[in-house]
Amino acid sequence: MDAFMEGVYNRMVEHLRAGTTDMAEASLSVPIAHFTDADHLKREVEVFRNQPLVAAMASELPEPGSFLTRDLLGVPLLMTRDKAGKVSVFRNMCRHRGGKVEQEEKGKKPFFVCAYHGWSYDAQGALRGVPYEEQLGPVDRSCNSLHRVHSEERHGIIWVDFSGRADRTVADYLGEADERLAAYGVEKTVVFMEKWIDLAVNWKLVMDGAIDVLHPQFLHPTGVGKLIHTSSAVCLDYGRHFQSFSARKRLLEKLKAGETIDAGWRYISGNLMVFPNTSLIPTPDHYEYWNVWPDLADPGRCRIHIRFLVDAAKLDDAVAERIMRSWAILEQAATEEDFPMEETIQVNANAHPVGDFHYGLCEGPCQHLHRQMAREMEVAGA
Repeated sequence: MDAFMEGVYNRMVEHLRAGTTDMAEASLSVPIAHFTDADHLKREVEVFRNQPLVAAMASELPEPGSFLTRDLLGVPLLMTRDKAGKVSVFRNMCRHRGGKVEQEEKGKKPFFVCAYHGWSYDAQGALRGVPYEEQLGPVDRSCNSLHRVHSEERHGIIWVDFSGRADRTVADYLGEADERLAAYGVEKTVVFMEKWIDLAVNWKLVMDGAIDVLHPQFLHPTGVGKLIHTSSAVCLDYGRHFQSFSARKRLLEKLKAGETIDAGWRYISGNLMVFPNTSLIPTPDHYEYWNVWPDLADPGRCRIHIRFLVDAAKLDDAVAERIMRSWAILEQAATEEDFPMEETIQVNANAHPVGDFHYGLCEGPCQHLHRQMAREMEVAGA
């Protein structure tokens, strides 16, 4: 057990023995309108556009010549890895008349051709071919490369930043969370499986549910609630970002029985929340990786992107089987319990967007997202 996890483990043991938990400095009231109001959503989206965001996993561009297309906050993107292994991100938008220069989701190509008029670009975004140029008139290739989006590959993740702040690095943005993310070794992983889920729920309700430490025994009594101790948590504030840890009930049972506990960290599960919309949960066999994206027009809708990441060197049939069992547990809990509950909250909020939702002293993990969003809005003047 490294020094960091030993400290988390010792704090957790103290809480379990005393029946306590880490507490926030104060309770928090969040206006229900923050989950229903279109103007508030616009301000949130502006905050998103001012942060480095997770666009893809680096393993999704596995080798030189690989490409990936994806829409992020309504912006069609083309991500490439060139011959030197460098990742670049561009707007997937031809400089001639605006068509997408690549229609496929992913693959491997030396260059990209707009299907509208045949203009072509290389992996560095440079304009290479212009059919019928003699009839179009001279085209200055140096001024007609694809529009580049500031990006960085770090910790096995491809980050994009729409803010225009090219001087800010991902390490700067992550701050204290940079070391925690580095410790997970995500760069060694590949995407084992992924799911996209559209919900009639505000994105913050999904994020709340992902880090809520009080609900397992009530909402998941026959599943996760049988495994996770509900009322004790260790919470670490990294400024913009946050990490919380919960204990398995088996740890409390061992403590009460006075048993010797080896590798105590195995009885603790953590959730690293990278502001604004990323959740990374390590498990013994894989990482559960969530991004929750707001709908750009409807505050009552969102899109969830769940990836299961696995160390490619450790992946075999037995590991794959265990991961699929983990997915079955998550799918049941999410689709039959978490998401339906969040949908009822959204229905009620839409019907009566008056007053506040309340986050108590022991709900620091859920408080953090709302407090940080308020800070970012204040800084941006949104």
